[in-house]
Amino acid sequence: MVTHVSETHGDERGTLLGFVEAQRGAIRRTLLGLTEEQAASRPSASELSLSGLAKHVAETELNWLRMAQRRPNEKARTQETWGDSFRLVGEETVAEVLAFWDGVAAETEKFIRSVPDLDDSFPLPEAPWFPKDEEVSMRWLLVHLVEEIARHAGHADIIRESLDGKTAFELIAESRK
Repeated sequence: MVTHVSETHGDERGTLLGFVEAQRGAIRRTLLGLTEEQAASRPSASELSLSGLAKHVAETELNWLRMAQRRPNEKARTQETWGDSFRLVGEETVAEVLAFWDGVAAETEKFIRSVPDLDDSFPLPEAPWFPKDEEVSMRWLLVHLVEEIARHAGHADIIRESLDGKTAFELIAESRK
């Protein structure tokens, strides 16, 4: 869902962080007014749910942040627990996932504002889909977060509309009341 992001002239970091936040908002809005059961439901052929998408993007943002910080990820997933990043487990709630994501978002902003230069880089992890021994910049990280979150925001729009017919435009209007 496209929403307007104001350009902060002369502040590339602020502009990029604004686009990341706009995509976060797109996913958050799809959860407006839903029960835990509705948020966890899977109304399409996909295994995705709205609460699971929110958890996944929050954990994904944390993972990229930790790589950029060159710190271990306290929520790192294994092959066995990967699926749990797409669903709430145990006593997890939507409110807890969103509060966790708020913390990650605040930490991302603080970190990005503290790096000396958006050209500062960090190594990509070893994975078959990444080039060997490549580094990426903090700018790349922010653009990648926009890409990652926006992709899932599109999924979330479809899931929400399948649940109750509400479109992204309606949810934007509701969020502004």
